[in-house]
Amino acid sequence: MVSLTTPVCDFGSGAIDFELMGVDGQTWTLEKARGEKGLLVAFICNHCPYVKAIKDRLVRDCAELKALGINTIAIMSNDPNEYKEDSFENMQAVAREWQFSFPYVLDETQQVAKAYGAVCTPDFFGYNADLSLQYRGRLDASRKQAADPDVRRDLYEAMKLVAETGQGPLEQIPSMGCSIKWK
Repeated sequence: MVSLTTPVCDFGSGAIDFELMGVDGQTWTLEKARGEKGLLVAFICNHCPYVKAIKDRLVRDCAELKALGINTIAIMSNDPNEYKEDSFENMQAVAREWQFSFPYVLDETQQVAKAYGAVCTPDFFGYNADLSLQYRGRLDASRKQAADPDVRRDLYEAMKLVAETGQGPLEQIPSMGCSIKWK
């Protein structure tokens, strides 16, 4: 397992369209996923200890962001032939078990992850209402274990600012996680 950190936010970059199958049986596009105030695109997977450590916080923060007009879509781009835990069937089970209130979709060709420049799980891309990139950072200080319960909620605070002003914070701490498992 290789741990990587995400690059610095490229403010203003546009969100890249996609058409991906969700665990709910629906085909999801950028337009269908976006919220009134923005969209959080989260590259995650089932097996990564970094993702497992934040799953409860991710679900909580995405629900709270939805109330602010920011929708979330989670994309799984790993090669499930190498990591059986990341299969579509296991994605369905994880979405139910972790109680995702947002679409969880499969990037089978890995083209969406490549187009976004995603490097690890979790990797977060926070867009404003115009689908202009405003956040590329961590959820919080968690790593392979969850951080203290009262830790600063970096992603939530950044995306709340995006919902309120259309702009993300200038200072952002990169996300850290397992490398995406490329074919």
